Amino acid sequence: MNRKWLLPFALLALVALLAACGGGEPEVVTETIEVPVEVEVTREVEVEVTREVETVVTETVTETSTEQVAVEFAGGGDTLSEIQDRGFVKCGLNATLAGFGTLDPDTNEFSGFDVDFCKAVAAAILGDAEAIEGTATTGTSRFPTLQSGEVDILVRNTTWTISRDTSLGFDFNPVTFYDGQGMMVGTDSGIETLEDMAGATICVQAGTTTEKNLADVFRAIDVEFTPAVFPDNPSTTEAYAAGQCDGITTDKSGLASIRINNLDVPEDHVILDVTMSKEPLGPLTRHGDNNFNDIVSWVVNCTFQAEESGVTQANVDEQLGSEDPAIQNLLGVTGDLGQALGLPNDFCYQVISQLGNYGEIYDRHLGPDTPLNLPRGLNEQYYNGGLIYAPPFR
Repeated sequence: MNRKWLLPFALLALVALLAACGGGEPEVVTETIEVPVEVEVTREVEVEVTREVETVVTETVTETSTEQVAVEFAGGGDTLSEIQDRGFVKCGLNATLAGFGTLDPDTNEFSGFDVDFCKAVAAAILGDAEAIEGTATTGTSRFPTLQSGEVDILVRNTTWTISRDTSLGFDFNPVTFYDGQGMMVGTDSGIETLEDMAGATICVQAGTTTEKNLADVFRAIDVEFTPAVFPDNPSTTEAYAAGQCDGITTDKSGLASIRINNLDVPEDHVILDVTMSKEPLGPLTRHGDNNFNDIVSWVVNCTFQAEESGVTQANVDEQLGSEDPAIQNLLGVTGDLGQALGLPNDFCYQVISQLGNYGEIYDRHLGPDTPLNLPRGLNEQYYNGGLIYAPPFR
C-alpha cells in the first residue's frame, strides 16, 4: 500500500472500534504499580552509648575567696509566722568580736552592738528582747547558715556588697555601722604607710571582703606581700599576736577590738592612718520574704528616729503623752503603722523601752565608757555630720 494512504486507513479503523464499543465512557482500569523509592525514616530507639569523659577536679586554695558556698536555699517563706509560732528569733551572730558580738562561755549568752539589733527584732515581734536563739558563725559559715534557713537573720559585722545582695540571695537592711578596712602593725616596726609593707606577711581572715580588698589595694599600689590566711577571727588574731605576721587587717572597728581585748600590751600596736575600703555593716535577711525584711528595716529605723526625736529608754513612757504627732506615730499612740507589718502598733515602743535608741545602743557597747571608745564619726546622726538618717514614720 502506498504509504500516503496509511494514516487515513488507521483513523478509519479506530473510529470503527469505538463504534463497536457503543460509544460509552472508556473503562478506567486501576492498576497498582510498585515503584522502588528511597525515603528517610526517623525512629526513636534506645541505645547504649559509652563515652570517655575527662574528669575535672577543682582544687580550693586559701587565696581563693570562699564566700559563695553551694547550699540548699531555704527562701524567705513566712518568717514572721514561723517566729510567732516558735516563740523566739533565730540569729546568726559573731561570738568573738568584742563590742559587736561575744559569747559568754559560762552563761552561753551573746552580747554586743550587733546582738542588740537582733534583740530589737525580738522585742518588736514578740514583746521580749531576750526571746532569741543565737548561733555562732564565722566568716565562711555565716552565709550558708542564713541561706539554709538555720537562722532568720544575720547580724554579724557583714559588709553590704552587690554580690551578697544579689547572687547570694540576701536583702540588706539599713546600715547600723559605717566602717572601713584598716591595718594594724607593731609600734616599733617602722611601718607608717602601706607602701612601707613591701615584702611583709599580713594576717587576714578567709571568706571576707577584707581578703579581697587586701589583694586589690596592694596590687593598685604595686606592693608585693605575703597573705597569711586563717579560717576565723580568733586564729587570725592569735597568729598576729604570736608574731607570725608583720601586720593584721580587718575593719577598723575590729582592729580596735583586737588591740584592746586580745593583745597583751595594746600600746605596742598601732592602727595606721589609712582607710582601705568602705565597709557599711548591718543586718541581712533572705530573698523571698519582703515583709520580714521590712520588719527588720523599720526596727532599725525605729532606733535611728528615736534618737533624733529625743526618745530614750529612760523617758519613753513619759513620751507616750507627747503632743508631737511624729512621736505619737513612732510609739504607736496614734495610727496603725505596725499593723501594715503584721506587728503591734507599739512595736517601736517595745524596742526603745527594752533596749534604748541607736545612740544608747552604740554607747553601751562602743562608746566612751567602754574599752573600745570608738568615736561616732560617720555613725553620728545626719544633723551632726554623720550618715544615720531615718525615713519618716508616717
